[in-house]
Amino acid sequence: MTDELLVRKTITVKASIADAFATFTEQIGRWWPLVTHHIGAAPAATAAIEPHAGGRWFERDANGVECNWGRVLVWEKPRRIVLAWEINADFQPDATVQSEVEVLFTPQGPHSTRVDLEHRRLDAFGERAAAMKGMFENGWTVVLQQFTQFAEETTQKE
Repeated sequence: MTDELLVRKTITVKASIADAFATFTEQIGRWWPLVTHHIGAAPAATAAIEPHAGGRWFERDANGVECNWGRVLVWEKPRRIVLAWEINADFQPDATVQSEVEVLFTPQGPHSTRVDLEHRRLDAFGERAAAMKGMFENGWTVVLQQFTQFAEETTQKE
């Protein structure tokens, strides 16, 4: 695996490690930018990650139609999650194309957590791998900004 086919992002969120992990996983449907980042035929109403290895990662539209994004490979609450990204370069569900998204949560004090995201195995996209890396660089920036904003707003209200 070469660094040129990896996307790495690091943020710090003003939330405990438990809150950061729970927000990322349990509340993904509330913070994920579904208006712009969905793959189903209809607009997505929510997204979910089933909380166990082997669980699904998916979106659901207002009519209850689900569209799979991938599955949970590793679930180590509250420190680590690894997700199989089973979406092809045309942004269609495709279990034969598997890249991986690993998210690490590291406490930086009682109310601050470092979140490291790595999207790897982009070689799964073949000749479109470099183009996909560019899209993921931008896409994960947007996604993590949404996560940070939601996590910090939610934590401050509690």
